[in-house]
Parts: sequence; structure tokens; C-alpha cells
Amino acid sequence: MSTTQSERLRELLEPLVASQGLDLEEIAVDSVGRRRVLSVVVDSDTGADLDRIADVSRALSAKLDETDAMGEGEYTLEVGTPGAERSLTQHRHYVRATDRLVRFQLHEGGELVARILAVDEDGLDLEVPGVKGRRPTTRRLPFGDIDKARVQVEFNRKDSDKNDNKNDNKTEEEEA
Repeated sequence: MSTTQSERLRELLEPLVASQGLDLEEIAVDSVGRRRVLSVVVDSDTGADLDRIADVSRALSAKLDETDAMGEGEYTLEVGTPGAERSLTQHRHYVRATDRLVRFQLHEGGELVARILAVDEDGLDLEVPGVKGRRPTTRRLPFGDIDKARVQVEFNRKDSDKNDNKNDNKTEEEEA
């Protein structure tokens, strides 16, 4: 996709996405056989549920139908969210990833996996998990030290504040 088309699409669609209370994260046009697929990725600080995705999809489709931004020929519009293992590239992405486990590639060549505790204009406060029974430690990471960052999926996170003894209060009838 040419830069010109990408810029035109962003200029056309971004205000519409913003009017729905969402951020336009990414636009991509790919060829799939003889068809083209326009993929639009949206997100917000509060997330984007299926109803919001459907609403913005309808609005984008109507706007694209009344313009020639996609040119001649058929295309498919796909609207979605960034996904569980999103790359963090903007300040708002780090804010949204607060309390999530993130893998950082550092400019100095190292790698760090830590949980984001807080975000400010200069960097991140992190909790680095303890190794071999040691307690977690905290660390400050300036944005300038980060080369890449990607949220990690956690399947068995132990949340000490919630659900610690969730099943301890069930009766035998409830468990059966």
C-alpha cells in the first residue's frame, strides 16, 4: 500500500474512530488472491467490546462507501483490537498495559520480563519477578532504554488481592 493511500485512509477514518471513543491504532491493506482486505485496529483505555467494534465497523463501512479512498474493486473491511500480545509503541499503550507482564528488549542488548506498576512521562516503574524463591524487586525503566516491548499472556497468574480463596467457601453441594 502506498504511503499516500495509507495517509488518506488514516485522515479519513481517524476522526470517525475517535468519534466512537476509540483510538485508531493501525491500518493495513493486503491483497488476498484477487481481493483486498482493509484491516483496521482500534482500541481505547477501557477496551473495545464486540458492540463497540460492530458500531465502528458500520460507521467505517458507510464512510468508505461514500468515498473512493479504496479505489475501484472489491475489498473486505476487518475491524478488530490489537490482541493479547500487542506491541507497545506509544505512551498510551504502556498506560493500558499497567499491571500486565511485558517482555522488554533493551537498547543495551538485554531482555527483561516485568510487570508494569506505573507509567509517567519519563518511563516505567516495574516489578521484576523473583527467581528461585526470591521476592520480586522493583525497577525504574526509562523509555529511552526500551527498544521493543510486548505484552505477555499469563495463563495462571496468582492475584493476591482477588480470588485467593474463591473455592474455599463452597459447600459440598455447590462443588458437586
